[in-house]
Amino acid sequence: MNYRHGYHAGNFADVVKHVALVAILQHLKRKDSAFAVVDSHAGRGIYDLTGAEAAKTGEARGGVARLMDLTGDMPPALTTYLDMVKESGPTRYPGSPLLAARLLRAQDRLIAIEKHREEFAALQDALSPYRNAVAELGDGYARSLKLLPPPARRGLVVIDPPFEAADEFESLARAIGAGSRKFANGIFLVWYPIKSQAAADAFTGEVLGGGVQKALTVETQISAPEGKLHRAGLLVINPPYGFDAEMHTAAEIIAAPLRADIAVKWRAGGP
Repeated sequence: MNYRHGYHAGNFADVVKHVALVAILQHLKRKDSAFAVVDSHAGRGIYDLTGAEAAKTGEARGGVARLMDLTGDMPPALTTYLDMVKESGPTRYPGSPLLAARLLRAQDRLIAIEKHREEFAALQDALSPYRNAVAELGDGYARSLKLLPPPARRGLVVIDPPFEAADEFESLARAIGAGSRKFANGIFLVWYPIKSQAAADAFTGEVLGGGVQKALTVETQISAPEGKLHRAGLLVINPPYGFDAEMHTAAEIIAAPLRADIAVKWRAGGP
C-alpha cells in the first residue's frame, strides 16, 4: 500500500496525527523564544477531498468528516485543529505543513521538505502566504538531518514518510536515531502504519533502544476492509509536559465518532 498523503488526507490517522501536531505547537508557543519546525515528508500542504487521490479511497468520510459537528468542552488542540480544518473549506483538508505554518509566530520558522516535484510545486503555492515558512525540494531524511539542530535550539521534527520502500522502517529508525543525537532536546513526531504489530514493535524497540529517554506512542485502530489502512501509530519523542493528558482527553472525545480504539502509552527508552 502507498501511504502518500493525498490518498489518505483527512482519514482517522490524519485526525490523530494533526491533533498531536497542534498540541505540540501550542506547547512550544507558551515560551516567547523562537522555535523551528522541520517537516521531512511534507506533501502538498493542502488536499482537495474531491480530487482523484482522495476520492479514490474516500477515507476522509470516515475520518475528519465525522468530527465536524462536535461541540462542547474540548481540549485546546482539538478545538484549534477543527477550527483550522473548517477554515480551509468543506472540500479541502490542510496537511501538516499548512497547519504548522498557520500556527507560527513572527519569530518561528517552518522548513517543509518534499521530494516529488509535482507535490513540491503545490507545497510552495500552499506556503507562499507565510513569510516564515519555506518549502524545499529534496530527500526528506538527508535534508532534515542537515537542518538539525535548528538555530533556535527549540522545535519539532515531523517525520511522516509515504512508506513506498520495503525497508522504510529501517530508514526511518536510522533517521530518528541520527536526528535525536543531533537534536537531543528536540520533539519528534513520527507517523507509521501498522500492518504487523511485530514490525511496529521492532521499529519502536529499535528507536527506544538507541538512547531515547522519553517517548510515548499513540496507536489507533478502526475497522476497515482487508487491504485498507486500519491501524496507525505515532511515536512522540520528548513529548511536552501535559501532552499525554491532552491526547488522552482528545482521544476520549474523538474515538466514538471515528469508531476507533486509541491507546496513548508511555514507552521506556534508553540503551
